[in-house]
Amino acid sequence: MIKKPGRAFEMVPQFQLLSVCALLVFLIFPGVLAGQSDVLLNRVWDGIQQAQKKYTSMCGTITETRTSKLMVKPLVLRGKFCAEGTTRFSLDYFEPSTTRIRFNENYVNVTTGGNTEVMEIGKSVRRAQSYFGRENSLENLKKNFTITVHEDSRNYEMKLVPRTDTFRRGLNYLVVKVDKLDFMLRSLEVDGKSDVNSVFVIDASSMNPTIPPDMFEVYKPK
Repeated sequence: MIKKPGRAFEMVPQFQLLSVCALLVFLIFPGVLAGQSDVLLNRVWDGIQQAQKKYTSMCGTITETRTSKLMVKPLVLRGKFCAEGTTRFSLDYFEPSTTRIRFNENYVNVTTGGNTEVMEIGKSVRRAQSYFGRENSLENLKKNFTITVHEDSRNYEMKLVPRTDTFRRGLNYLVVKVDKLDFMLRSLEVDGKSDVNSVFVIDASSMNPTIPPDMFEVYKPK
């Protein structure tokens, strides 16, 4: 059964909403760093720019560990993903249950069982990329987030804590880690207002693969 766009994020259960949130951060993240003037962030951004030019597509695995005060023990979900640029993304969870997520330019399809939720988010993604990717993105970012950046022997880590209601309404904080050697995204932590925390560990095992177009096929309302 296909459900067309409506109040998109109200229609999607928490399970799918966290995954869609991760997808948006995955697509928006490069633009967030673009305008930073901090020396460390400039170093990270230069590396990410080079990685983006070198790797235009990728596939790999995702392991999500979800915790909550309402859960007796952490829930571990495993899946596989493919991405092409910042406009196409696929994510398939296969454990402990099956969920299929597809994003292609404008639409996200989230399929669980026989039901597919359809959300039009392309404009929102492009608006966020533009807002955080312009020359004054540092001002915009500071207006909306408190930002701290750290590095260890293996990774660069950036934590973003919302300052405005636009982001604070559903988010406590985000933590993004990129590898110091190849500047690829390694993990993403999403802490939501619903008292659910998810950490996505990302292993991009195939770089620049040729991905069949039907991998990103989505239902688009007429």
